[in-house]
Amino acid sequence: MEHTIIDQRGRDLAIIPPLELQTVARVALIEQLFGSYLPPEVVTGMELDRRGHFLRTLPIHFPLIKAALEQQQTPFSIAFAERPALPFKTALAMDARPYQQEALAAWLAEQHRGVVVLPTGAGKTFVAAMAIQATGLWTLAVVPTIDLLQQWRVALAAALAVPVEEIGMFGGGEKELKPITIITYDSAALYPRELRQFGLLIFDECHHLPAPTYRLIAESAFTPLRLGLSATPERSDMAHIELEELIGPEVYRRSPAELTEGRFLAQYQEKVIDIALGTEEQERYTEQRRLYRSFLQRRRIVIRSPEDFQQKIIYMSARDPEAREAMLAWREARNIAMNAPAKYTEIERLLHEHSQDQIILFSEYNDVVDQISQRFCLPSITYKTPTEERRTILERFRRGEYTKLATGRVLNEGVDVPDCRIAIIVSGNSTKREYIQRLGRILRPKAGQAILYELVTTNTTEESIAKRRR
Repeated sequence: MEHTIIDQRGRDLAIIPPLELQTVARVALIEQLFGSYLPPEVVTGMELDRRGHFLRTLPIHFPLIKAALEQQQTPFSIAFAERPALPFKTALAMDARPYQQEALAAWLAEQHRGVVVLPTGAGKTFVAAMAIQATGLWTLAVVPTIDLLQQWRVALAAALAVPVEEIGMFGGGEKELKPITIITYDSAALYPRELRQFGLLIFDECHHLPAPTYRLIAESAFTPLRLGLSATPERSDMAHIELEELIGPEVYRRSPAELTEGRFLAQYQEKVIDIALGTEEQERYTEQRRLYRSFLQRRRIVIRSPEDFQQKIIYMSARDPEAREAMLAWREARNIAMNAPAKYTEIERLLHEHSQDQIILFSEYNDVVDQISQRFCLPSITYKTPTEERRTILERFRRGEYTKLATGRVLNEGVDVPDCRIAIIVSGNSTKREYIQRLGRILRPKAGQAILYELVTTNTTEESIAKRRR
């Protein structure tokens, strides 16, 4: 007796009915194959390929398709390997920490699906290696930057006790697919057909995945075995709620404070240093804030999120002179608060106090990074820094040849930043993610206590933003 075949065609999952059903219309065909066991949203998105007379759907629906066929007792076969096994042995090269073991157990208990939330420096890559070891499947690890391709390759090779040559890289000019492969989000979105070879998907910094372009990666892969990793999965646009659909539920979370108690991360202090504006600066700040708030009141505009600001102020400013004036006033007030001249005096004091320590200074603004670099003769890294120069600076910082480093948002994530004991946030924004990422730069275990300083301008929105985040 002929049976239905599940295969992959192009970017889609193909459900090919037996010959006797080749002339049945779409609705009747779906009902005959699946009965009422498919969720309505899957049925709605399922299309009939008229040339081949088979049903097309997103590969992410494979588990639901398979379960519905089984419940309807429709005979079927699968034309591809569901669980492609690694062709070589792996062995964990070190002992897992208790919380890493707990994270893996929670993920396994959730049918190999879900998100693990651990602070920067807590060994998320080793949790990924544990998942590969536990499943023994062809694995694709998706990472946000080209820098992380090599970092993950080296880390997984060491953790799994396999030669580094056994791990492929795809992205940044490399196109080498192997049973364990590291790929960038951009490359995975461009080459979705490559996803069909793997039985386990790992998403590093998985908060990137709900972005419209990147969610196609999750939708284009059939495997239900998915592990998401992040220190801060929450997104300001609330799209992180889609991670449950794309990867699975949050299965495990530990905060920096919890791991510090267990001595798995460095003991640390967070010190807020109040910075006062001068009289003239305070007056200018107050006036700019007045202009901005009065515009909101006149137009009855409520700003609840960065997306609101973009849609209701920035987009409007392109065609509305008053909106543009309000946007410029907001920007000027923000610049005054985040880049108060008195901050440089405090930086000088901290550099002198910690002259023997390695320090990273973070600023929201690249021109402030440049000013810090020039004023205090420090190496700096921004998005404008050439790749080779950036690597040289980081390596010299790692070796201790440089003891101070100024940088912008470019080192927030996706770069293996050398550990240090002191971090100074000269100016930042309200996001919890950015703050935790910067805190993570000082959290790797070490002798002595790590310190994160945050310079906050009083009587400004910078002060209220910092309080809300904490």
